Amino acid sequence: MSEKKIRITQVGSGNGRKPGQQATLVGLGLNKIGKNVERAATPEVLGMVNKVKHLLKVEELG
Repeated sequence: MSEKKIRITQVGSGNGRKPGQQATLVGLGLNKIGKNVERAATPEVLGMVNKVKHLLKVEELG
C-alpha cells in the first residue's frame, strides 16, 4: 500500500515569524522562498503544514 504524497512549496518568508513557525519550516525542510519538498501525507506532516499554511502552497501528488 503506497502512502499519499504532497509537494510543499514555501511562498512566504519565515523572517519575523514566531519561533515556533520558523522551527516548523525547518522541520519540513524548507528555508528559502521557492524551495519545495515532497513528504508523505501523515497526520504529523499535515499538522505542521496547517501551522504555517499561510506561508506554503501544497499540492497532492498521484
